[in-house]
Amino acid sequence: MTIEEASRRYQIPLETLQEYERFGLCSSVKKIMGVWQYDDEDLERMSMIMTLHEVGFESQEVETYMQLLLDGSHTVEQRLEMLNARRKAALEEIHLRENQLRQLDYLRHKLQKVKQQEE
Repeated sequence: MTIEEASRRYQIPLETLQEYERFGLCSSVKKIMGVWQYDDEDLERMSMIMTLHEVGFESQEVETYMQLLLDGSHTVEQRLEMLNARRKAALEEIHLRENQLRQLDYLRHKLQKVKQQEE
C-alpha cells in the first residue's frame, strides 16, 4: 500500500505519515520502484498511533511511546506507566465534567423553581 493509499484508507493526513517516517516509526516501509510501500506491520503501527492520539496523547508522547515499542519488550513497564498516566488524567477529566454537570443541574433546578413561582 502506498503512502497515499494509507492516507486515504486510514484518514491520516499525508504530512502526518511523512512525519512518522522521519521519526522512524514505520521502520519497515520500503521503497519499491520509487514509491514507499506500507506492509501490515506498518499499518498496525499506524493504528496504534491513531489510537494513542484518540485517547489524548500529545504528538511527543506518541513518538516516545512508539519508540519504546520499537525498542522491544523490555520497555513494557514504561509503556504501561504511560497508559496508566493517561488513564488517570482521563478519569480526572471525567470527574471534573461530572462536577460541572452537577453544578449546571443545580443552577437549572434553581431557575426552574423561580419560573414556576412566576407562573
